[in-house]
Amino acid sequence: MVSQEVSSGNRALLIDSRESHAQSLSSILGFIEWGTLEWVESLEEAKHVLEEDSFSLLFLGENSATERGHSYELLRKMDGTIPILFLLDEDVEATLPGSLSDGMLGHLSVPIKQTQLITHLEQSAAYNKRRKSRAARKDVSGMFGEMIGHSAPMNKVRQLMAQVADSDANVLILGESGTGKEVVAQCLHRYSARKGNAFVPINCGAIPADLLESELFGHEKGAFTGAVTSRKGRFELAEGGTIFLDEIGDMSLPMQVKLLRVLQERVFERVGGVKSITSNVRVMAATHRDLERNIEEGKFREDLFYRLNVFPIELPPLCERNGDIGPLIDAITTQLSGEGRPVSKLMPSAIYALSQYRWPGNVRELSNLVERMGILYPDEEVEALDLPARYCPDDLDIPDMVEVVAAREEEYDATIITADVVNSFEQDPVLPSEGLDLKGYLSSLEEDLIRQALIECDGVVAQAAKLLNVRRTTLVEKMKKYELNRNEV
Repeated sequence: MVSQEVSSGNRALLIDSRESHAQSLSSILGFIEWGTLEWVESLEEAKHVLEEDSFSLLFLGENSATERGHSYELLRKMDGTIPILFLLDEDVEATLPGSLSDGMLGHLSVPIKQTQLITHLEQSAAYNKRRKSRAARKDVSGMFGEMIGHSAPMNKVRQLMAQVADSDANVLILGESGTGKEVVAQCLHRYSARKGNAFVPINCGAIPADLLESELFGHEKGAFTGAVTSRKGRFELAEGGTIFLDEIGDMSLPMQVKLLRVLQERVFERVGGVKSITSNVRVMAATHRDLERNIEEGKFREDLFYRLNVFPIELPPLCERNGDIGPLIDAITTQLSGEGRPVSKLMPSAIYALSQYRWPGNVRELSNLVERMGILYPDEEVEALDLPARYCPDDLDIPDMVEVVAAREEEYDATIITADVVNSFEQDPVLPSEGLDLKGYLSSLEEDLIRQALIECDGVVAQAAKLLNVRRTTLVEKMKKYELNRNEV
């Protein structure tokens, strides 16, 4: 084995039975200061080397396995990512396995020409860069655990967050109310180099315009009536960390001017003070408003917008990520349970119904609903028909769910109406002389009893099921069978 080390950190492995090729290649790589070349004569030796070390490029020349395709397959089993370059004599026909997409860079003719080698080295560097980028993107799924859901829109958000988290760039988070803009800001802070310092949020829309300056920049004693002591503002409290300016679109124009100065010059003064204070703060802002429209209407400064909009992240509304509703419900339920609050179990039919809803209040509305269901049905199963009517309209076609199918299998346990049950409603049931359709009679009786139970319980299916002593899933199926609507009984 021959090894030549130079100043650069690149490493290549040559598999070739000819020492002259190793010497030639090593000489050129050393001359251009590319990195390290290691030489082995066989694939068996290469296997041991690849198990111990990592390389940025692999040269494959003549070896004991003469068939190129076979050699290539064996190397790909050893390492599926390293780019490979065949080393071939000029008069050898270059029919090669693999493709550029899986790291097969082509071939290098022997005798080796420096210009050709440099071209292939550049290809190798580009391939490795793309490979690392793809690997980083794949790893993003495990980041930002607070961001619930793995729908395509949320994965796109994660990609953007991963790219900007460890930087000091200003971030503008856009999205409808309730989409979790502050959660994104908190995640970005926790994954940044500033994570050891404070994260300071402030809702610019919730504070009167005449007080916002004092909240942001602090004030000196006697600056205004009631200022009995000096007080630090949010920018000072966030020093070395991150300040989150929520609902920035509601900030008044005079305050926008003052904020712009802080972003441009990184200095500010307390209200009533003359001393300039240097600010080392990363700024994140969020709004549900269309700032570009606000600029056109003269409600937002264009120069401030471009200062804030260095790296925009737009959160999708919940209706565009319906596949995340189930995981969101699980996360909300777990949180409520951990706080010792009552929870219910939303069944597949309920989750399906919720996935068809438009969610104008987004995740915040979903959280409120899950909490409400826990109060109404503590430790119970909640089906679609148990939901408030706005979440499960009468015209919603709910497909058969796993629990409903299971309920069908238990049908006889809950649906056979015995003589004792009949006698509890008719003191002396009399068989007509002409006979009767027993099945139809029992079905009619069953429908009447279900209707009475629903009326008695004001259409609340769960309570009606208790009154009838049947499973809720069974009652739901029978309501479908008899075309009973909880709001019309």
